[in-house]
Amino acid sequence: MIGYGRRNFLVPAPRFNSFDDLNAPLEERCLKRQEDTVRGHAEPIDDRLMRDLDALMALPPTPYDACDKVSTRATSISMVRYRNNDYSVPVAYAHHEVQVRGYVHEVVIGCGAEVIARHNRCYEKADMVFDPMHYLPLLEQKVGALDQAAPLQGWELPDEFATLHRLLEARMGKKGKREYVQVLRLLETFEMAHVHGAIKQALDLGAIGYDAVKHLVLCRIEKRPPRLDLDIYPYLPRAQVKTTDPASYKVLMSGAAS
Repeated sequence: MIGYGRRNFLVPAPRFNSFDDLNAPLEERCLKRQEDTVRGHAEPIDDRLMRDLDALMALPPTPYDACDKVSTRATSISMVRYRNNDYSVPVAYAHHEVQVRGYVHEVVIGCGAEVIARHNRCYEKADMVFDPMHYLPLLEQKVGALDQAAPLQGWELPDEFATLHRLLEARMGKKGKREYVQVLRLLETFEMAHVHGAIKQALDLGAIGYDAVKHLVLCRIEKRPPRLDLDIYPYLPRAQVKTTDPASYKVLMSGAAS
């Protein structure tokens, strides 16, 4: 059946975004083939299969976990090595003993009875696969590394996140970076749609701050109107445009002459 399946289902080589997208049409074609009658038989495959199933032993109560299982230890930088590639785990599990289950399409990492990380399987060599969420608690303490943090590189977030980051940092400097990481950590608990919507609403209101974003997220989930004291927002200094003093031009003229 391997040769038959390759020649009839995989030629030309199909292209899909995921193994799940590939498996769906493969299953459909396999079920369709059960209606065929193979040469040398008088009955279709489906009828013969039913008789075989009646004669087979019952399936085990627990489905077989079709994966490669490896026990290892997370490194000091919260990475786990599996098949020549490194996968991240939450920083709280650095130096912990972990179990890796390698499937065709994903890598699942557990500690004890808890699943602590899931990643798409990487078939490169010496690659590092990060989940940015794993490193946010550490970046909250070491905000100076926020802009250069490798786990955050390539993390595609809506544009409003970058706008909020820029405004917070302009308003409060290092403390603003920490507040931005706290906003990112809301994604540990709430859905992206709720956090993104709350950030957009905060920017529209001029309420630039972690407390305001969190309040707006909760209001969205609880479906109640926000109650923000907008008198304390925004913290950004207001621009003041004064009338030009003619004496300023005399200073410029004197400098040009010298």
